Amino acid sequence: MHSQFTVPKESEVNESYTPVMVEPDPRANTTALLLDRVRLTPDEPLFSIPTAAGGWSDITARQFHERVVALAKGFVAAGIQPGEKIGFMCRTRFEWTLVDFAAWFAGAVLVPIYETSSPSQVHYILSDSGATAIIVETPDHFARFDEIRSDVPQVTKAWQVDLGDLDKLAASGTGISDDEIEQRRSAAQGSDLATLIYTSGSTGKPKGCVLTHSNFVELSRNAAAEMAEVLHPGASTLLFITTAHIFARFISIISVQAGVKVGHQADTKQLLPSLGSFKPTFLLAVPRVFEKVYNSAEQKAEGSGKGKIFRKAAEVAVAHSKALDDGHVPLKLKAQFALFDRVVYAKLKAAMGGNVRFAVSGSAPLGPRLGHFFRSHGIRILEGYGLTETTAPATVNVPHKFKIGTVGPALPGVGIRIAEDGEVLVKGINVFKEYWNNPHATAESLAGEWFHTGDIGALDEDGYLTITGRKKEIIVTAGGKNVAPAALEDPIRSNPLVGQVVVVGDQKPFISALITLDSEMLPVWLHNNGESADLTLAEAAVHPKVLAEIQRAVDAANAAVSRAESVRKFQVLDTEFTEASGHLTPKMSIKRNVILEDFRDVIERMYTAAPETQGNSLVH
Repeated sequence: MHSQFTVPKESEVNESYTPVMVEPDPRANTTALLLDRVRLTPDEPLFSIPTAAGGWSDITARQFHERVVALAKGFVAAGIQPGEKIGFMCRTRFEWTLVDFAAWFAGAVLVPIYETSSPSQVHYILSDSGATAIIVETPDHFARFDEIRSDVPQVTKAWQVDLGDLDKLAASGTGISDDEIEQRRSAAQGSDLATLIYTSGSTGKPKGCVLTHSNFVELSRNAAAEMAEVLHPGASTLLFITTAHIFARFISIISVQAGVKVGHQADTKQLLPSLGSFKPTFLLAVPRVFEKVYNSAEQKAEGSGKGKIFRKAAEVAVAHSKALDDGHVPLKLKAQFALFDRVVYAKLKAAMGGNVRFAVSGSAPLGPRLGHFFRSHGIRILEGYGLTETTAPATVNVPHKFKIGTVGPALPGVGIRIAEDGEVLVKGINVFKEYWNNPHATAESLAGEWFHTGDIGALDEDGYLTITGRKKEIIVTAGGKNVAPAALEDPIRSNPLVGQVVVVGDQKPFISALITLDSEMLPVWLHNNGESADLTLAEAAVHPKVLAEIQRAVDAANAAVSRAESVRKFQVLDTEFTEASGHLTPKMSIKRNVILEDFRDVIERMYTAAPETQGNSLVH
C-alpha cells in the first residue's frame, strides 16, 4: 500500500498527495473496463434486474457484454457516427449503464439530461452540446423533448425506452460486423471525450464538463484498488440516486470495473422492500437519506412508546463508536452496547437488507453523530468529496483510512491543496479537461494547473480533508464576521421536522435562517406529540409545539458556534423547497441565490420587524 505524505508550506498552504496504485495507460478507454471484467469473471453477475414475482434476475458479465455490442450495432445501423453526441434522459435503471457502454462501443458520447429537467433545460443541453440524437425513457420525457423539438433541428433521431426502442435498435443491427464495432470501440484514446455532463446549476447557467476516458479509466482502476474491501466480485449495491449525476454514474462504471453486482430502484417508496430482497453489501447515498433512516426509526419508536429507549440506544451507539476511536471501550459501555445491539440495532440493519457493511456518502456534509451512530451498527459510512469536475470522488474515507467528521484522504493519483484563502484545489487523474464551449470559465477554474473547487476546507496532519463551506456562500455580517452557512444548516437540518435550512445575514447585523418543514415527517411527529396529524404546512408553521422544536434544533446548532455566528432569528415557511419550485437542484442542493431572491421580503422582515411581532422566530 502506498503511503501518503503531507507537505506543509511556509505560507500555510497545505498540500497532500496520494501516489497512483495502478500505472496509467493513456491508450485505454472506458470499453477496456468491461472487456477486462469479461476476461476475469465472465460468468459472475454484474447486474440484477427486478422480476415480476418480486425477485431479481442476474445478468453476467458475458451477457452484459453481448447486450452492449448488440445495442452498439443498432446505433451504427441507425446512422450514429463516431464522436456524435446522444442526449439521454432516463431514471436510474439497468438500461442506463447498458446505453452508456453501448454508446462507447459505437464510438459515440452520452450527454445525460436529468429526468426532472424542464423543456427549456432539455433545449439548452441539446443545443449547447450539439447532440444529434436523444433517448428518453417515458412518454412524459418525450413530451418535454417534443415541445422544443423544432428548436433543435440537428436532433434527427429520438428513441423511447418504454416503447421497447432499445430492443428494436439491437434487432436492427444484426447486419453490422463485429469488426466494425471493434474498430469504433478501440478508436478513442484516453484523452478523448467520454461524456459531457452539465452541472446542476446551483448558481447560474449549467456548464458542460468535458470528462475524458482517462478520467474514468484511471480513477476507476485506482479507486477500486484502494477500496478493494468494498468493491470486489461478490459485493453488491442497489442504486437509487439519479445516474444522470456523476456520483451514481461513476459508481456504475467502477462497479463494472470491479465486478460488483448492481441493482436499481428509482422509486424511493419501494426502496425498503427492494433493499430487503436485494440485500446489498454497500449503499450509495446522500446524507439526507441517512438522516431520514435515523429520523424515521426514531419517530417509529416514539409512536410505539419506545422513544426513550431508542434515544438511549443512539446515545450508547455514538459513545461506543467514539470509544473505538480512542482505542478502549469501557466494560459498562460494552455491556450496554451488546444489549441494544440485540433489541434495537439489529432491526435497523435488517431494514437495509441485513448485509450492508459500508455506505458511501457524498454531495453534502454528514454530521459526525450519524457517522458514529451507523458505525456502531456495523455500517461504516465512507464519506467522500468530489464534484462533476473531478469525475466524482477526489477524497474518500476507506476502511483502512477512516476518520469520522472528515471526507477522507486523497484517492490514489489525486492531490489536494489548500489555498491561502482556504479554497480547496484538486489536481490529478480525475480532473476534467475543460468546460465545453466556455474557455473563460475553464481558464478561471483551472488556473495554475490546479482545479479551483470553490469549496473551503482544511487538511489535518494525516492528510484528511474537512469541508467547511462554499467560498461564494461565506456570509460576512455587518460586524465583519465570516460565517460558513453549512456549519449551522447541517445540524439544524438533521432534526426530523426540518426539510431545508437557508442561513442568511450577509451585511446584516446578525445571522437569521429560513426553515421549511419536512412534509413526510411532519404528520408522524405531530401524532407522536399529541397533535392532529392533519395540520397543513401553513398551520404547522405557526404551531407553538412545532416552533419550540425548531427552536431546540437552532439552539443545538448555536451551541457549537460563537454568539456572532449564531442564528438569532428564524422564519418557518409555509411552503417547501423543491426542484419543481426552482429552489433545489436535481441532486437536492439548495439554489441559494434563487431562494434569497424569491424570499427577499421575508428576509427583510426578519431584520426590520420587532421581535414580539415575529411569531415564529426568536432573538436571544
